[in-house]
Amino acid sequence: MLKWAPSVARAPKVLAMAVETSQKGPIEARVQSWQDEIEGRVRRLQTGSTARILKMAKKPSKMEFRQTVIVCGIGMFVLGMIGFVVLALMDNALPVFFSWLTGS
Repeated sequence: MLKWAPSVARAPKVLAMAVETSQKGPIEARVQSWQDEIEGRVRRLQTGSTARILKMAKKPSKMEFRQTVIVCGIGMFVLGMIGFVVLALMDNALPVFFSWLTGS
């Protein structure tokens, strides 16, 4: 009976980016540099303090999520009310003040 041998040697993981050997135009070179920069940023996110924070993060419970939604909703309502009050002042009270101030 033949058995599969799981101890087959594997190639080590290499973190180097692929190298294009064909002739590239200026657009392709610029796009390749953008992609290299993005890949480098993603690679840096996987190490260091950001990775440690992401590993410690957990999914919020339903109660935590509900409280977050309520607090954010209250904040949006307050900001909306402030915007409405400023709009009402600009339309009703402040034009008279600014016309007196500017002499119009």
